[in-house]
Amino acid sequence: MKNPYKCISDFIFVEPVLEKADVILIPGCNKLEAIEGAINLYNQGYSSLLLPSGGQNRLLNGYDTEWEMFKDRAIELGVREKDILKEDKARNTFENAIYSLETLSKNNINIKSAIISCKWIHSRRALLTYETIFPKDVEFFIAPVLDDKKIYKSNWYYNEEQVNMVMDEVIKIGKYFQTEIYNFMK
Repeated sequence: MKNPYKCISDFIFVEPVLEKADVILIPGCNKLEAIEGAINLYNQGYSSLLLPSGGQNRLLNGYDTEWEMFKDRAIELGVREKDILKEDKARNTFENAIYSLETLSKNNINIKSAIISCKWIHSRRALLTYETIFPKDVEFFIAPVLDDKKIYKSNWYYNEEQVNMVMDEVIKIGKYFQTEIYNFMK
């Protein structure tokens, strides 16, 4: 059967491409899968530096910030604390990118490449956001992870809740980048 929504799948779900990088960026969320994916890459030698990002989130249980939750899980799974940079102010994906770049700059870390470890459903928005905020010469690689909803490229259209989540991503991308596209064209 032909899938008329393949173009949405191809757009939202960025295929993983990995190479060694200067840092692994983890945009904030209330799920541990993103940091666990980053830790796996760290342990495989893809990068020796993690930069989890995320401020306060009312959905967290027992933590003040997403960064704190990510950091604790990373240390619990064997990451050296000195290899974890701190960004605990961000409230959305644009702020994840802005404050992560600020954190790197404050620490005098000039990067040429980065891996983004994020939920697969969030991969396009995360990639576009970091590419918009970071210097144009930084190369990004995507390492998507499945969260507890298990939404991926070839199953999202079988479940109403998942369809709504994917289409919300499409809408968010439009809202996030409409102004950026106008600015880009100037």
